[in-house]
Amino acid sequence: MVVRVGEHLFVNGDCVQGALEHLPDGCVDLIVTDPPYGIEANFLHRHYNRDERFVVGGYVEVPKEEYGSFSRAWTAQAARVLRPGGQIYVVSGYTNLYDVLGALRASGLREINHIVWKYNFGVYTSTKFVSSHYHILYYAKPGGRRTFNLQSRYANDETGHSGGSANYRDREDVWSINRDYKPGRIKNKNELPRALLQKMLQYSSNPGDLVCDFFMGGGSTAAVAIGLDRRFAGFEISPAIFASRLPELRAVVPGELLASVASPRAHVVRHRGKTWSDSDEDALRGRYEELSAAGKTKEAIVAVLAREFGRGSWSIRKRLKIILGAGIR
Repeated sequence: MVVRVGEHLFVNGDCVQGALEHLPDGCVDLIVTDPPYGIEANFLHRHYNRDERFVVGGYVEVPKEEYGSFSRAWTAQAARVLRPGGQIYVVSGYTNLYDVLGALRASGLREINHIVWKYNFGVYTSTKFVSSHYHILYYAKPGGRRTFNLQSRYANDETGHSGGSANYRDREDVWSINRDYKPGRIKNKNELPRALLQKMLQYSSNPGDLVCDFFMGGGSTAAVAIGLDRRFAGFEISPAIFASRLPELRAVVPGELLASVASPRAHVVRHRGKTWSDSDEDALRGRYEELSAAGKTKEAIVAVLAREFGRGSWSIRKRLKIILGAGIR
């Protein structure tokens, strides 16, 4: 079954065949997908405290002995449909991680980051450590400019709740994001939290871009992508899951999430990377001494100098240390 809703495409069928039929070479800007883990997911309720009455049936698992060839087949299609510079985030458990990594590397895609997503409600164990993380493999297709919206969530000069740079903290490669808790509501076998998806889409795509999910499942990627005013194309092999989620996806209003997304004022450093001249250093020393004599704290001095000289605070601290020796931290 093929369903088109405006600019969006939903296909009930195998992703490899579906991509061949519906997606031309180099048309996709970003892929975010969560393939089957090959771990008998139909028995996950034995490990998680979850009421299976609210979980949609029809989950299609991949036999372990076929996981390597399965991974190579779909990643080859992903590499084909991505534009040069297009990107992909693949969420994977550790059981078949080597197969997924091998498939991505064989596809010709280039690794950008290996992200660890830490979540709540891990698998309870009594004889080993609790498993409470997944891997997010972030790759790109060579040959074009990647989209990475550095200040899409926090400005470079924005301070976090616990101090320090909120932007730096948000871009570390260990993400602590809780799963969505849906007691008594219909859900898919292993849905990704929307906060996780929103983070990937904000950094790696723009409104109007084509976002694709090879394994739609509960449709969370589709809902977030459309809600952020991206175009969407996705595939789901299970008729039961596809039918159960399609009405909700039809109802998503394009751009409806944009009002709730922070739009920080981008912090622009005018002279980032510019070489310090002798006159620049003399002016910096003189201004530092003026502010110090006025009783300003070192933190306040650095903030003023960064603004006045159009440099980052790290650059100001480093240059003052060279000029003044150990007197600045």
